[in-house]
Amino acid sequence: MTAPTTVTAPKDEPFVPGAPPPGPLWLDAWNGIAKDNPVLVQMLGLCPLMAVSNSLANGIAMGIASTFVLVGSSLLISMLRKGISGEVRLTVYILIIATFVTVADLALAAGFPDISKALGPFVPLIVVNCIILGRAEAFAGKVGPARAVADGIGMGAGFTLALLAISGVRELLGSGSLLGFNVLGPKFEPWVFMVMPPGGFLMLGIIFLIMGWRMARAAESAAQRAKEARA
Repeated sequence: MTAPTTVTAPKDEPFVPGAPPPGPLWLDAWNGIAKDNPVLVQMLGLCPLMAVSNSLANGIAMGIASTFVLVGSSLLISMLRKGISGEVRLTVYILIIATFVTVADLALAAGFPDISKALGPFVPLIVVNCIILGRAEAFAGKVGPARAVADGIGMGAGFTLALLAISGVRELLGSGSLLGFNVLGPKFEPWVFMVMPPGGFLMLGIIFLIMGWRMARAAESAAQRAKEARA
């Protein structure tokens, strides 16, 4: 039997200063979901996260739109990276991102007008979302198309999962429903403040508190193992 092969990025690509180290494509995607989650770890994209997470439908729509823009712009930027001059790269990146944002905004308005109206200006504002421009500058502009797409999928999935977690809890507690279906029954008294801005700040604070506690526990465990190894 032959050992299973792992799909990795091409090794013959020229070295680019600041480029991420080579690795399997699945790891590039997984880092965006867990290790380098744009919301939970890097704390990026918090403005749209807070603004549209008052309902699960809005969270799903924003997550899908952001993932589409991330994947599409990362692929195109990676394909054109060798022909983009360093002096104008940020301008070109923004134009590419704006193109995909326009497509996503028009598709959402045509297919789901109610959700598009609820999201308001926050879909067009994906253009200035620091997650997307940051990945274009730090990753897509320095690696091949396969890795750029894997990173876009991972970052988009990580952002979407954070949106779903926050918007799901806010809608459930704020209205007793999920996607418009009553879940907690007629006797439940909705926590109205959960679908208002204070509810978003509360949920985000709780999540960061949990993440900080987990990181502290992990650091303590690592220090304990290092101490035992030296003993």
